[in-house]
Amino acid sequence: MAGRVDQTVAGRSASSAEVRRRLLEVAAHMVRDQGPSALSARKLATATGTSTMAVYTHFGGMPGLVRAMVGEGFRRLFARVAEVPITEDPLLDLRNAAAAYRAHAQADPDLYAVMFGSATLGDYRLHYEDRILGLDAFEQIKQFMERGMVAGVLREGDPAAVAAQWWTALHGFVMLELSKFIDVVDDAEDTVLWPLMDHLLSSLMVTPEAPRRDG
Repeated sequence: MAGRVDQTVAGRSASSAEVRRRLLEVAAHMVRDQGPSALSARKLATATGTSTMAVYTHFGGMPGLVRAMVGEGFRRLFARVAEVPITEDPLLDLRNAAAAYRAHAQADPDLYAVMFGSATLGDYRLHYEDRILGLDAFEQIKQFMERGMVAGVLREGDPAAVAAQWWTALHGFVMLELSKFIDVVDDAEDTVLWPLMDHLLSSLMVTPEAPRRDG
């Protein structure tokens, strides 16, 4: 009897986890495909075949759901950058990490804007606890900078400050690109992004040199 009870509890837990995962997945798709204004508890319940109560059961309401989406967004950003192969060239790795970061933002532009407080979803507002989730992404950039300093290709300094400079430039471009303001120039990737990152990187290098890019 005890074994059957345990199996029932485990089954319910798995089912609950699946409902939660499904709600997050569909909510992210709705935001990506239809924009932030499309997301509501009613529409989400219809799309997932659940009830609006499921949102409150699993997330405490829509703000809790959006907070979970933000957390998932940062986890995906971290995972995307973590996929960058580590080579013997820390500068090439840094550029490839920037490309991966941008690719993540392009894949989920509306969620990216919510993650960094540039857009809102319903009653949700970015809080300090949510910003902490983004620090893992910052730590990745800092580690790339530290590798460059240890390898002797970047000047010694505070890796956190240097990483913040790099992040500021990259994030600024990404936001302008997502809002389409960067469309004032043709081929913004080659005429703005990489020259911007290369100029910044050159100023940080022990011996400035021509940029090296993957592929």
